[in-house]
Amino acid sequence: MTRTITALFVCIFLVTSCAQDKKDFVVTIKTSYGDMVAILYDETPKHKQNFIKLAKEHYFDSMLFHRVIQGFMIQGGDPDSRKAQPGQHIGTGGPGYTVDAEFNPKFFHEKGALSAARLGDQQNPTKASSGSQFYVVQGTVMSAADVENLRFDQMKLMTGLRKMFEDPANKGLLDSLNQLYYSGDMNAYQKQLFELAPRVEKSTGMKVTKDISEEKKKLYTTVGGSPHLDGDYTVFGKVIKGLDVIDKIAAVQKDGADRPLEDVRMFVTVEEMSKKKIAKEYGYVYPEVKK
Repeated sequence: MTRTITALFVCIFLVTSCAQDKKDFVVTIKTSYGDMVAILYDETPKHKQNFIKLAKEHYFDSMLFHRVIQGFMIQGGDPDSRKAQPGQHIGTGGPGYTVDAEFNPKFFHEKGALSAARLGDQQNPTKASSGSQFYVVQGTVMSAADVENLRFDQMKLMTGLRKMFEDPANKGLLDSLNQLYYSGDMNAYQKQLFELAPRVEKSTGMKVTKDISEEKKKLYTTVGGSPHLDGDYTVFGKVIKGLDVIDKIAAVQKDGADRPLEDVRMFVTVEEMSKKKIAKEYGYVYPEVKK
């Protein structure tokens, strides 16, 4: 009986150890300004598999960060950039395919977010991602008031207001809004618009507000980011070491097309290691998986 219990304990221990020692991939983007280390999300499997495949093939090696905007992001992954001459327009190249969009509300454009570039909505209504071009978010730190305003879908709010103002009974309210607008006090005008959101939802049946998680509020007011991109571009990973490298690259001198005057090349490698080792070496805490 004792042997049976001991054997059972060993089996449980081994299964538990294996479960805790699952492996993942670590991506390292080497540049002359330092290295950025990132993990890729399992919840965006098409993007993760594609990026790992390209990195293992050394596809990204010697490509440029060809577009950098301080306070916003740094972008690379265009194969045409490898041998680009100074002043040459870059940004349209790729591997010849796109990756289906994989939007997930859990992931947003906080500083360090690894996201897929893509063509605009008019050419690309499904918002499919570029096969190789990506950007790393720098963004800015926001005030609590600005983050609170993220609750409002301004496009839907304006559509709802137009619908509401079709009712002649709301003419006085419309005149009041127009007076605020033409006064030039845009802060007061925007405040009034947001205060009308509950009334718009009640009279039109349209949902013009959305929930903002506490995690998102905290990160956008401390680490910062670019929230206007949320829900429009696929976030498929996150820089877990080397956030300062983003700042250094974003600050370089550039031309009118936002291309750095001095080439900033990347060399991308991928390494498989246990999640326990990733947590120990980089301090990244994997979210608990709900059963």
